Amino acid sequence: MAFDGITTKSISYELQHSILGGKINKIFEPNKNEVLLSIYANGKNYALNICIDSNLYRIHLTTNAKPNPLNAPNFCMLLRKHLIGYKIKSISSNDNLERIIKIELEGYNELNDLTTKYLIVELMGKHSNIILLNDKFFIIDSLRHLDTLSNSYRDILPAHEYSYPENNKNNFYTIKSAEEFCNLVLTNNVTNLTNFLVGYFTGFSKPFIKNIILKQNISNTEFSKGDILNIYEYLSKILNNLDSNEISLIKYSNEKGKLDYVIDLVPKSSDLDINFYIDDFYYNKETNNNYVSYRNNLLKLISHILKKYSLRLESINKKLKECENKDLYKLYGELITANLYKFSKDFNSDKVELENYYDNNSILTIPLDNMISIANNAKKYFKKYNKLKNALEIVTLQKKETEEELQYIESIIYELEYAKDIQEVNEIYNEISENPIFKDYIQSNNKTNTKKETNISTPREYHIDGFTVLVGKNNKQNDYLTTKLASPNDIWFHTKDIHGSHVILKNPSENISHDTLIKCAKLAAYYSKGRLSSNVPVDYCFVKYVKKPNGSKPGMVIYTNNKTLNVTPSITD
Repeated sequence: MAFDGITTKSISYELQHSILGGKINKIFEPNKNEVLLSIYANGKNYALNICIDSNLYRIHLTTNAKPNPLNAPNFCMLLRKHLIGYKIKSISSNDNLERIIKIELEGYNELNDLTTKYLIVELMGKHSNIILLNDKFFIIDSLRHLDTLSNSYRDILPAHEYSYPENNKNNFYTIKSAEEFCNLVLTNNVTNLTNFLVGYFTGFSKPFIKNIILKQNISNTEFSKGDILNIYEYLSKILNNLDSNEISLIKYSNEKGKLDYVIDLVPKSSDLDINFYIDDFYYNKETNNNYVSYRNNLLKLISHILKKYSLRLESINKKLKECENKDLYKLYGELITANLYKFSKDFNSDKVELENYYDNNSILTIPLDNMISIANNAKKYFKKYNKLKNALEIVTLQKKETEEELQYIESIIYELEYAKDIQEVNEIYNEISENPIFKDYIQSNNKTNTKKETNISTPREYHIDGFTVLVGKNNKQNDYLTTKLASPNDIWFHTKDIHGSHVILKNPSENISHDTLIKCAKLAAYYSKGRLSSNVPVDYCFVKYVKKPNGSKPGMVIYTNNKTLNVTPSITD
């Protein structure tokens, strides 16, 4: 959604109707880019959200609460000092459709003098800002400090006089007639109507203009004088009705096929229609952005851990390869010891050739350390043999443990890749925060290392041939589903040797059809790492044959009495 000048002016009108005369009771700063004003007006409580994030800048009323830091940031404390108890005297936006809103506030200062202050909201991408001014239009403070040394064309600093940003575009309201608008387009040899109107006039966004051109059934590149006149008439109707119930946001599909909002000539359904849709749009967008960022950060962290354990397994395999030579070192020691009588005390060489009485007396070349005696070379080989013999048992166990840990890490990556929302990611985070494999990494990457508060989600539920089928979303839920929720005679499905969800067919009849089993197996294959494959093997058995070993990692089970179906992954509901 483009928060353009048209939207800004429409919002300012709606705010005038709702919170004008209202009193500021509380002020919060949920994050470094956002300020929330709690306002009591007309017998109701409102929350005015002001966000200056470079990609999500906006101002609107909201019904969505956000967590606040335990200690209020400095700018929040300053706003509380200056604005708590002040009333909103006026709300206005520029007539040239810039994305700037001025909120005039009136209240009593610490000396009990009636004073006026202004809150300026500039919504201009990376240059967005929230600025508090005194009655002389001098800056008290701002959320972002800017000066000419930081490539800003004006100073936004305390004690500096405030000036509005420069505007190099033109004001549509200065166009006096359709004929003047038509001549403007024709004399500029316009080849792309959208680009021209957006570049020439202040306040117009591409989605806004494209929607008008589409509704008028006009080509963006080939248009007549009559088409231009129609565009002018439609634009004029919208701009002249911004403070009426004839203007609202409408949903449309943008070029990427995603649903978006744009201002249009559509009657409102309520006095706060535009605020409502903007609040809904940005809440969903922020939620999705937070989810994607959160999930990707966890994936990056866990992929790093996966790499570490993969390297550990490589090192273990090298040690095992070395252990395979232990018997050869023992043989070297035995052959040298058996032939010691043949060597003089001053014998010195880097190798020796001896008959191998274990192999038909074939000649075997044995490397020697010529810095020590031949007898000590034999002792050295026996010592190396004993060391590798003892190491073999330890390294074999290490390999088994590391392979299990790698499987578990890969299962977490699979879960994160298919997590649908923040709640599911939180559940995975809470699971790994309890596991020693991840704990140190999480502590080093998070200052608080606290569990994420979240309600436990329910398993995915499907209905196949009249039966309820449940699918786990993560390892812990898989454990709960299989060991707690399922009954002994329910049927359990899981991909064979492939990471995936536990799938439970509830209350099956004695003569359950093969077709139903196939559908459940396809579901299990779909919710696995084999989703994009074909002919995926899926094991199934009664739940009573599935056991969870003591001390095993979440999601890990063993099972017996199983059968296997080879299926192509799909969802059947």
